[in-house]
Amino acid sequence: MTSSTTPATAPARRPLPNAEGAEHSWVEVRGIRLHVAEYGTGAPVLLLHGFPQHWLAWHRVAVLSAAGRRLICPDLRGFGWSEQTRHGYDIDGLAEDMIALLDALGLDRVGLVGHDWGAHVGFRLCLRTPERFSGFLALNMAHPWARHRAILPNLWRQWYTAFVEYPVIGRAVLRHWPAFSRFLLRHQVADPSVLQAGELSGFSAAARAGAHAGKAMFRQYVVREIPALLRSTAHGQRLTVPTLLLGGERDNVFPPSMLAGGGRHAADLTVPIMPGVGHFLPQEKPAAVAEAMNDLFPTGSCTTTSAKPPAPRPC
Repeated sequence: MTSSTTPATAPARRPLPNAEGAEHSWVEVRGIRLHVAEYGTGAPVLLLHGFPQHWLAWHRVAVLSAAGRRLICPDLRGFGWSEQTRHGYDIDGLAEDMIALLDALGLDRVGLVGHDWGAHVGFRLCLRTPERFSGFLALNMAHPWARHRAILPNLWRQWYTAFVEYPVIGRAVLRHWPAFSRFLLRHQVADPSVLQAGELSGFSAAARAGAHAGKAMFRQYVVREIPALLRSTAHGQRLTVPTLLLGGERDNVFPPSMLAGGGRHAADLTVPIMPGVGHFLPQEKPAAVAEAMNDLFPTGSCTTTSAKPPAPRPC
């Protein structure tokens, strides 16, 4: 595999948002170009966004937690300013992208944070390559061992996926109905006022540009992940990475009842529930997310592999 970085002046589909403290690059991994925003220097932490968002979902958290840390916020394949491809949007493929990104950056072991879909990818990463992660902060996502008796009564909460997961309809909805993405964002927070108008329009525009990626990711979940969940495939796996799973009391996508029951499958898993909070913790309670990162990822260490990183950064 060959990897390279391209400076932030590289062509992009849309102008990048102005986010103070963020530095941008494009890294070539597994034959595609991933956009990466970074904040700070020091102990490396990889942050994975959810749907319908991109790297900017972490900005409020980053400005509170970048001191002493190198926060690496990539756009997942096909989202934000990363390259779109026809295939590769299954959870295993997205996880492989992230391992390849760490290799390209010369990072052997990092802290890991994931929200929503990013947390789903994060669980897969920790189960497949636990040696690469010092800890995992998962936000607003059910763990892989969610109990069927908790899932079934809450399936109705996933109603919106029916508009996204079908090949023709899903892409059309995301591309031609931007109000859909704005509605999801506003509907899934406990207090819609926490989302600024610019954030709503920016994320909606990105979801429109990445319509194929959004549709493909949901479709792959239906085809691959739901059957594996029904077969309880993950029950033979054990989570060894220290993990903090933060949920929202008013999360109307993954309520607290869906986050219980994972302890016996993990060496170190705690599941605090935050009162009065919905599905978008990085926007609703960025200070709480930053505090959790401080607890999980102490500053002062920076580990790299023997591979040559394309653009070395000081620790």
